Amino acid sequence: MRRRELPLTDRLAALREAVELAEDRLEVPEVGTARSLLAKAGAREALGDATVVALAGATGSGKSTLFNALVGAEVSTPGVRRPTTGVAHAAVWGSEQSDRLLDWLEVPRRHLVPQPDPALDGLVLLDLPDHDSTAVEHRLEVDRLVQLVDVLVWVLDPQKYADAAVHDRYLAPYADHAGVLLVVLNQVDRLDEAAAKECLTDLRGLLDREGLQRTPLIAVAGRTGQGLPELRAELARRVSARRAASDRLTADVRSAATSLQAHCGRGGDAIDVADRRQLVSALSDAAGVPTVVGAVQRSARRDGRAHTGWPLVRWTAKLRPDPLKRLHVDRPESRTSLPPPTGTQQVAVGNALRRVRDVAGDGLPQAWRDDLRRTVEAREERLADRLDRAVAAAEPSTGRTPLWQRAVSGLQWLLALAALVGGLWLLALVGLGYLQLDDALPLPEVEGIPLPTLFLVAGLLCGFLVSLLSGPFVRASARRRGRKVEKRLREAVEQVTREELLDPLAGEIAAHARFCAALERAAG
Repeated sequence: MRRRELPLTDRLAALREAVELAEDRLEVPEVGTARSLLAKAGAREALGDATVVALAGATGSGKSTLFNALVGAEVSTPGVRRPTTGVAHAAVWGSEQSDRLLDWLEVPRRHLVPQPDPALDGLVLLDLPDHDSTAVEHRLEVDRLVQLVDVLVWVLDPQKYADAAVHDRYLAPYADHAGVLLVVLNQVDRLDEAAAKECLTDLRGLLDREGLQRTPLIAVAGRTGQGLPELRAELARRVSARRAASDRLTADVRSAATSLQAHCGRGGDAIDVADRRQLVSALSDAAGVPTVVGAVQRSARRDGRAHTGWPLVRWTAKLRPDPLKRLHVDRPESRTSLPPPTGTQQVAVGNALRRVRDVAGDGLPQAWRDDLRRTVEAREERLADRLDRAVAAAEPSTGRTPLWQRAVSGLQWLLALAALVGGLWLLALVGLGYLQLDDALPLPEVEGIPLPTLFLVAGLLCGFLVSLLSGPFVRASARRRGRKVEKRLREAVEQVTREELLDPLAGEIAAHARFCAALERAAG
């Protein structure tokens, strides 16, 4: 089943989407060519459906004579020295807003055909300068107008019809424009019938081998009028269809899309879990996550010892600075004081980034891989700052005091109070003994041990034992707190990694897929 032909407007929309996706991504000349084509299409569609036909050829091919024969007047004067035609001439059949069209084409010399053939109404015929002119400006003018006209008629002569200059530069590259090309073998009146037939057969073979099988070949003689009815009929057919401009634009769009498809690949690969973890791990190390986790554990041990230690000496723990405070990780609005990554960490980050970039770009053409490299390099510049702020914003503090530590702290205060009561009691007994009043008051005992002595010794000894036994639990709590903070920090690093690297890489891969799909629609 034959696929429905896509309208020109849809092709242009698809090509425009592809160009927009390629902007700032692909640094290739094909993008500029497609962008110029879109500008040309917009301007050409606004200038009506007149058919612009250009006669192009080499010096001495007789195209000016053929031009005059088609017009029916001596408009373009044939020359005898190189170069001949210096500027483009225009002949207009009808006045269908041709001035605006010729202004856009920048063709100054114009001739309105009197009493035009109705079959050619709407034809704008151009006689171009010689493509092999010795004057550079003439060749540039030919190249410019060849890109703008609707139908190209290449006028060849029996002597130079196989000239590589025209075939390699103008005919073979336009194989995808075969439907808007017309080749004329002029001056066949100088050949006998057998030579003319042989010449036409050889030229037809050349065109076919160049991919121009659909391009008509007409034998004419501008001086005698031989073949002119067939040429006029072919031009009339294209003019009456009012499709020459859209056909040329369609061919141009297909050609531009096909050229851009060289920068399409099978698509990038998804980054697997192992590569993501390796990248997050490398970035976590470089961002100082192990340093922060170590500081959290030391800070938690410091606070735990302060809560479970003997109350009368707890203040000594406060003399040691808080490791977290020294890192400034409690101020998410500013930079931390974490040390910069070491050389080993930088190498690990670089290797992980290259691995992720290469995996994402596997299967993409070089232009898209270069774009992925630029994307990673641009994001890498601000990645360090984002990671530093993410570490600070994750609030890696020691958190609330555990309930068991509060209970131990309360117990320590009770034991300290018991020791204090026992000590004060003993001091009071010493004072009473000095006053020889110690026999006046009975001294309570427990198992033969005076109660104040028991309070003092038990309070001090139990406080020391409670502090000693709490040590392993404090360290275990610090490690548990460190694991929680590490998990939160790595999640913060993973989020930054996703936002700054993985999502942009995935976006580039998705853009490549949309780019190729748009080109498929434009070229299909």
